[in-house]
Amino acid sequence: MGISVFAPGARGEGTATEKSEVVTVDSVDLNKYIGTWYEIAKIPNSFQRKCAMNTTATYAFGSDGYINVTNRCVESDGSADVAKGVARVVDEKTHSKLQVSFVSVFGIHLFWGDYWIIGLDKDYRYAVVGTPSRKYGWILSRTPKLSPDEKSQIDEILRRQGYDPASFVPTEQRQGS
Repeated sequence: MGISVFAPGARGEGTATEKSEVVTVDSVDLNKYIGTWYEIAKIPNSFQRKCAMNTTATYAFGSDGYINVTNRCVESDGSADVAKGVARVVDEKTHSKLQVSFVSVFGIHLFWGDYWIIGLDKDYRYAVVGTPSRKYGWILSRTPKLSPDEKSQIDEILRRQGYDPASFVPTEQRQGS
């Protein structure tokens, strides 16, 4: 699914542009990252087209070494859509580069996609997730809404990473729905 208070260049956020590589944060404490995140906005994609509101991503450590991923949303007809998958850490040093898979055949996970943490609040209140191609992106928060200051910080992260903040479409979050 699925975004700083850090100085430019700190935690790997400082210098990406349209022509340079996307840069991940310097370090992610997976124990702090685990839990439920609200999707605040995303670059529209085909695999979430049915989601109309209340999109969340929940991460939990699995017994198999993977991180269990459960994405939930409410479709326009009011029905719930749940997608279960796994994530694996690709960069063991920083834990900021992961790959996710929502396709499994006989227990073998197929079709892994990049999930790079390119912005992260020091208190893990929000995260910015992207991909090396910049085709996908998500802004996640521990709460259903961002403060104006947090939104401004995230927009700056996106610009530094070569993303256009305007390409991120807000996700409607209705509490109690």
